[in-house]
Amino acid sequence: MKNKLNKTQKAAVESFGSPVLIFAGAGSGKTRVLTHRIAYLIEKKLVKAENILALTFTNKAAKEMQSRIEDLVKKDGALVTMGTFHSICAKILRNEIHHLGYSKDFSIFDVQDQISLIKVIFDEMGIPKNSVSPKEARYQISLYKNKLMTPSIVKRKSNLVIEKTYAEIYNNYQKSLFKNNAVDFDDLLLLPLELFDKNQKVLEKYRQIWQYVLVDEYQDTNKPQFMLIRLLAEKHKQICVVGDDDQSIYGWRGADIRN
Repeated sequence: MKNKLNKTQKAAVESFGSPVLIFAGAGSGKTRVLTHRIAYLIEKKLVKAENILALTFTNKAAKEMQSRIEDLVKKDGALVTMGTFHSICAKILRNEIHHLGYSKDFSIFDVQDQISLIKVIFDEMGIPKNSVSPKEARYQISLYKNKLMTPSIVKRKSNLVIEKTYAEIYNNYQKSLFKNNAVDFDDLLLLPLELFDKNQKVLEKYRQIWQYVLVDEYQDTNKPQFMLIRLLAEKHKQICVVGDDDQSIYGWRGADIRN
């Protein structure tokens, strides 16, 4: 493994005991460093394979990372939990969502499902077709969710008529999702945060399972994803994030995890 890495990469792979941030340009071997780092943690028995969580942003990237790790550490590589933020959060929710009043067989609404539901809400609210479109409303709701703004927060901050309308649409939309035992793509990230906030035992369970967290392509991380990583890593403070540059790393200056 060592002869495939240069001196700087080797240092990044073998650093242990505190949060690690790796940033470099595209094509510089960041993902290779990440996979070798996972292999190093396992081979040196610093962290058990089953206690490692590796996150990325596409299923293709996750499968490629899994294959690379299994090439390096064979069968132990299959014990590493690896996937996209959304796929890992979906697995958490399938096991734990009953704590929030949903059943584990919940549906995940795609964009078309969302628009169809919003059209029904428009009819119930009597919203004129020329005032706002279902697509615009769906987009606005997604923006609110990515800013961690609940319907009550949006309502409180609304001043303009259109803002108040969006707040009401958002509120009715969430109620309808819950009634239908459904979540949307954004909820896959938000509901684990709500779950961890309301149930400390569940949070501690996953902190114990995933004692080391690694994130590839971290420059693409949004606020909910950052909060999820922070919650999971806050206890053990063992985290490694890899990104294209330090300017686009959301929320990362190290202190959030170290302190």
